[in-house]
Amino acid sequence: MVTPDPAWARRAEDLADELYVSLQPLAVHVEHIGSTAVPGMAAKPVLDLQVSVRDLEEVEGAFDEALAGHGFVRAPYRQDHVPAGSDDDPARWAKRLWTRRGSPEPDVNLHVRVVGSPNERLALLFRDWLRAHPEAVPAYARFKQLLAKAVADLATYADVKDPVVDLVVTVAEPWARATGWQASTTMTVRPAARRP
Repeated sequence: MVTPDPAWARRAEDLADELYVSLQPLAVHVEHIGSTAVPGMAAKPVLDLQVSVRDLEEVEGAFDEALAGHGFVRAPYRQDHVPAGSDDDPARWAKRLWTRRGSPEPDVNLHVRVVGSPNERLALLFRDWLRAHPEAVPAYARFKQLLAKAVADLATYADVKDPVVDLVVTVAEPWARATGWQASTTMTVRPAARRP
């Protein structure tokens, strides 16, 4: 864990723009998600981006080729954690993951999820609720810092962190209903339209 870096947001935005262009026409949206997308949040210095697509099977081969040029390799993970207490079909939580490590550019986890899927929505809701509730950021950051010191491997870290994410989302859902938040309203516009 490192202290927040204000440069994360700009680096992620630049990479999202670049990947959006490279992954056309299969990429619907590319979003900066995760802890580095929350101002003031301590995080691992790894950018999390989410690419929303219409079909996971369709993109695998095409993305392997397109992402290799950006230094990414596909990881074996094909499933997100289904929140505790949910009886949702785990197939709806499918994903693909590409990672980039050790290049001169920032390390990245590239999560590829289906448009409108519950895991695509959860990633955006989690980010947006924390952005809207900066008073919760220090507590979540402290939890992650203590967990990182106590746990040696990433798989166990994720297993312990998942139920805490579930708790945050449990609080975020009423906020989403009360404010009219919808995942579709937070999506990045096409990169060309984002530029000043």
